[in-house]
This record gives sequence, C-alpha cells and structure tokens, in this order.
Amino acid sequence: MKYLLFSVFLFCVVPVHSQEVIKGMVFDGSAAASSGLSGANVYWVDGSDGVITDFEGSFVLPGRTLPAALVISFVGFETDTVTVASTMEFRHILRPADALDQVTLVKKRTAQFRSSFSTANIIQISSDELLKAACCNLSESFETNPSIDVNFSDAITGTKQIKMLGLTSPYILITAENIPVVRGAAQSLGLSYVPGTWVESIQMTKGAGSVINGYESIAGQINAELQKPATDAPLFLNVFAAANGRQELNAHVNHGVTDRWSTGIYIHGNQRRKTVDRNDDDFLDTPKGDQINIMNRWQYIDPVNGWVSFINARILSDRKVAGATAFDRDQELSVDNPWGSIIDTDRIDLSSKLGYVNPELRYQSLGLQGAYSVHDQRSIFGLRSYDIEHQSAYVNLLYNSIISDTRHKIKTGLNATYDQYNEDVVGQEFRRQERALGVFFEYAYDDLDQLSLSFGLRADAHNLLGFFVTPRLHLKYLPWEQTTVRLSMGRGKRIPNIFSENLNLFASSRQINIRDIGGAFYGLDPEIAWNYGLSVLQKLRLANRPFELSFDLYRTDFVNHVVVDWEVPQAIGFYNKTNESWTQSYQIEASYSPAEYLDLRAAYKYFDINTAFDSGDDRPPLTPEHRVFANASYQTHAMSTGGHWKIDATINWLSAQRYPEFDPDSDLFGFALTPNLLTMNTQITKVFNSKIDWYLGVENITNVQQPNPVINATEPFGANFDATMVYGPIFGRMMYTGARFKL
Repeated sequence: MKYLLFSVFLFCVVPVHSQEVIKGMVFDGSAAASSGLSGANVYWVDGSDGVITDFEGSFVLPGRTLPAALVISFVGFETDTVTVASTMEFRHILRPADALDQVTLVKKRTAQFRSSFSTANIIQISSDELLKAACCNLSESFETNPSIDVNFSDAITGTKQIKMLGLTSPYILITAENIPVVRGAAQSLGLSYVPGTWVESIQMTKGAGSVINGYESIAGQINAELQKPATDAPLFLNVFAAANGRQELNAHVNHGVTDRWSTGIYIHGNQRRKTVDRNDDDFLDTPKGDQINIMNRWQYIDPVNGWVSFINARILSDRKVAGATAFDRDQELSVDNPWGSIIDTDRIDLSSKLGYVNPELRYQSLGLQGAYSVHDQRSIFGLRSYDIEHQSAYVNLLYNSIISDTRHKIKTGLNATYDQYNEDVVGQEFRRQERALGVFFEYAYDDLDQLSLSFGLRADAHNLLGFFVTPRLHLKYLPWEQTTVRLSMGRGKRIPNIFSENLNLFASSRQINIRDIGGAFYGLDPEIAWNYGLSVLQKLRLANRPFELSFDLYRTDFVNHVVVDWEVPQAIGFYNKTNESWTQSYQIEASYSPAEYLDLRAAYKYFDINTAFDSGDDRPPLTPEHRVFANASYQTHAMSTGGHWKIDATINWLSAQRYPEFDPDSDLFGFALTPNLLTMNTQITKVFNSKIDWYLGVENITNVQQPNPVINATEPFGANFDATMVYGPIFGRMMYTGARFKL
C-alpha cells in the first residue's frame, strides 16, 4: 500500500502548466466585515464563468485579461459590479438591500459538500445539514453523513460513539474552532456536551490532519464552528420532546454591546424522567437524568485594523442514572439491591482566541489560542466505582505568511499542553502528569491550476513520550476538468486513556487485565500509527443537473497498538502489539440533484480490519464489514406567504457483526454473528417563515429492536453480566417533535 501511494504521488507531481486565477472573499455587510458570506454568486459580466462562495465566503475564479468586470450577487443583498485590475486577492463587502418586493432563489446552497480549495479531504457540513435530524448534541450530528458511523456504546449509559475509517473517536481529533474539546476524561461522553444548536458548521477531515493541530490525530479531525454572537439571531429558542422521555430547551441571547463588541448567552438544558423498559428485562432502555450547559461568548471585530477575538466561558452539570428500573440512587449499594449506575459530571471550560490580519498585507496573520478546563466525573456501575479528575491547559501560537508570492504559503508556530489525571478505578489509583511543548512548520504550494500540496513537520518534547517528530503530507491534483485526486500521508502518536475511552467496560462484570510492560502510563507504551489516503472526486452533469461521484481509500498501519481485547469470556484485556494491527476503509459515494429542490446521496463502505488479539488475528467484535447508506432531501418551493415544507429520509444497512467468545453460562453462548441490520429515519419540517419552523421526526421507522441487549440481566452481579454487546437500536421506534424560533 505504501509503494502504491508513493507511485501515484510521483505520477501526480510531474510539472504542469499553470494559468492565473482570481481568488477572493465576499463578506456579509449586514454583520461584521470579517464574516464571510456563503453561497454568493460570483461571475464575469459576460456570464461565461462563475462560482459560488464556500462556507467561509471564499471563491476561486478562472482568470482572464484584466481589467475586467465582475458581478457579485446574493438574495437579499444589492448586486454589485466591480472592476478587477490585478490578480491580488480580491475582497468585497456585499451590502443588504434596503427593500425587496420579492425574493427569488437564484441557487440553493448545498448543505454538505467536499471543499474544492483544500489539499486535505475536507467535508463541509452546514447548519442546514444538522437540521435534517434530531441533532441534540454533537454525537447525533452525523446521522445523515455516510463517512461517520454512529452507534450506542452499551445498553446502560445511553452514550453514542462515532467511528471514522473503522477507528473509534479517540483516534479522531475533535475540536471546537480548532481548540481540542473531546479528549482525556471527556472521551466517552464529551460529544454529548456540545449542544447541536450551538454548532454553526462542521469541517470533517479524513486521514492525516494538519501538524498545526497536534500530533494525536490518526483517523482524521472533526472541527465544529460555533455560533457567533455578531451573526446569530438576537434571540433563538429551540424546544424538543421525544417519546423516550427526553425533553430539551435551547436558548441563545445575543447582543451588540458596541460597534465592535458582541456577546451571547447560550443555554442548553435536557432531562429524562420517564421510566422506559420496552423489552421487559427490568433494565432502563434509556438512562434518566438531566444536564444544564451554559456558555457566555464574547466576540470582538475590528475589520479596519485587522483584529478579531473570542472569549468563551462554559459550565456544565450532567447527571445520569441508569441500570435496573427499580434502582434508587439514594439507597445503599449492595448485591441485595438492584444493579444501578450513576454518572455525575461537572465541567468548566475557559477559552480565548486573538487574531490579527495585516490590513496592508492580507496574507500575513498572527493568531493566539488558549484554553483551560477542569473535568470532574464520579461514577458507579453496580458495585464498581470509577472516578476521574482531569485538568487541562492548551496554548497555540500561529503565524501565516508567504514566500515570494501567494503560491507559496507558510504556517509556523508553537503550542504547549498540560494535563493532570487523577483516576480511581475500583479503589486503585492511577495518577499522571503530562507536559508537552511543540514547534511546527507547514509549507503549502499552489500552482493556481492543477497542483497544490502541503507538507508539515512538527517536533515535540513530552515528559513521558520524549522527543519525537511528526510529518504530514497532503497533495491535490486536477488531471482534467472537474476531477480532483487527493493523496495524504501522516504519522500520529497518542497516549490512550484506557478507562475513560472504554467507559462501557464498567457496564459489565468483566475483570480488567492490564499487561504491564513498564510503560509510562498504566504500564503500557503509547500508540503510534501511519495513515495513508487516496481520494478521487469527479463532478459532472447528468441530465443537465449536478452529479458527484467520489471514491476514498484509507489505510492505517499501527507501529504500536494498545489492543482492547474482549475475546476472553468474563474479562477485558489491555496490552501492546507491534506492527500487527491495521485497518483499511473503502467508500464510494454518489450525490445527485435531479430537480431544483431534491437532493439524493448514497454510499457504500467496506472495512477490512485486522487486530492482533492474543487469540489470533481477527476483526474486532461488533464491527460490520459492509455498510450501505442512502439519504433523500426534498423541499417545496418557498412561498411569500405560508412558508414551505422540508422532508428528509435516511436509510442505513449494516452487515452481520462478529460476537466475541462467551462463557457457557452466558445467554449469548453459541452465538457467533449478529443479524443484518436495516434502520430508517425521517423528519418533516414546516418552515412558516424566516423566524419560526416546526419539525416532526421518527427514528427507526421499522421498529427494529435488539433482543436482550443486557446479557444475563437476571443475574446482574454474576460473572457473565454484560451490557456492552450492543449492535443496534435498544429503544425501538422513537418519535420526536420540536420547534425553533428566531426573534
């Protein structure tokens, strides 16, 4: 595989002829000048060439003899015709129209697309895509995305886990505005701590990410851009209720303090008080509890002098009670009482960003990021306890500039991290402190025609890992019109937090076995892996309508792997394996818009995974080999009165998944494979106007329900009790409804 990618790389870097292009950004004049306007039309006055700006307001347009007239338009804004006299980066503010007699939809924005500008394989997901499903938090934001696999981690906690390229979320760098937010103690539950309404858009990078964001990512990066006080609605409300007893309220209150300062209060609250046990096993299908999540966000913008800043402060309190329906969190824990689980989490997050863009030399910028968090989690599972306290600090300094001209760009800087972990695992204490200082440099080349590449290198000094170097490479090549080929290669290194990353293990009676080899954490050595990727995107017209076809191939080779071994009955093992584990992911995806208001998307994925278990190399349990995905979105024509409707439907099919070995006294003894799984979700949204919409959805329409997800439920304190073997829905069909208000 390495030699294949290297051969393709050599083929792609042959000299190519270049031509000048016009690059630029369009800004939203109704907000601050530094807010990019997504979906604006940019075209030459003769109408021969045109593009639409991306989520950041950027565009690239084929050049021509200058000076030339350029037209910029967007519904609700005044159309401008400007003269372009040079190939310097073009920047323009589009002003809102004073009055509109009618609204005409010029072109509908795509809610999800692959970036055409980045050398990395980045999928952009807008808030429109997030609204297609019950996106209550970040873990539920990928139900309509074929690149991410979502499933419950166990039948107790109600926690959803995500996978990318066949690897679980710890191998994915998850950030909010490029500051790490889901790591360490928050690895299992952290996605549920980012409310969906707080998310403005998501950028998902497959494969090796940038060295700027650290050395830990292996499968890719998910970055969530949060709502901005300067551009979010002054007052936003979202109310939600589901048949599983979940009730939720989200409120955003934004205010412009001065012409440069804006602030917002973001409040999220949810609760479950209903006892639900549809399969009559005397265990809750969904946990009870409540969460309160409050963030205060400040935004400063000085576009004239080039300054922008964000300051965020957040507090979180999350309470979960799960297990037997008769469990009472106030009663004494004993084998004579029902088996129950309690997870209480308190968290504080502080973060800030300061950025400066040279008004005279727009390619020069300086950025400073900082974050501090305290995560305190106390949990009980039956008679076993697991507590973790994690303090984390992060600082990142970044400088951007060019070499000679804008075809040669550089990014350089340094970052520092500090982590203090205090864990109590069934009475056994694990404590460690991590300190790291890293420097990085990234060079990007763009010939403005066919070839662009970026090469990054970072060096880190870590008190437990020592000194090490992390290289990353991305290449984009356009062999012919509307065809994009991307290659990537990179190394990742990480310290697994084996308990917080595998919190579901406590939802069983399995004994924990760690093979101590004298490593710096839990007696283990760190994980090291190389990721290689090939992606091909073809855009074309089918029946004069846009059609896209993509193919992705990614492989991860573990130089050192911390194996999580479920293969021994009544036990779970952790141990190191070298050069024996790998994953390979294939994906074919097609997107088509056969009509103006109809979008179709379908994908097929195949996973070839080999994990070096002591019992013999095999696929990890509960990992499907095949997945088929399909999504359809339709909306009626927007009317001046009466609003319009949106209808979305998603189908997921998973092939049979392998069970590990079970003890003869286990309820699942003799079962080798799960059945194939087909689930269907749908949502209908009524948009009354720009301020009010109402939605009604059904998850798991066909009422598929995994029988007996809690193994040996009648003997919860016995050696074979296990609630981790979850492959499908536990609750069955689930209906929900809600309404959104922008005032």
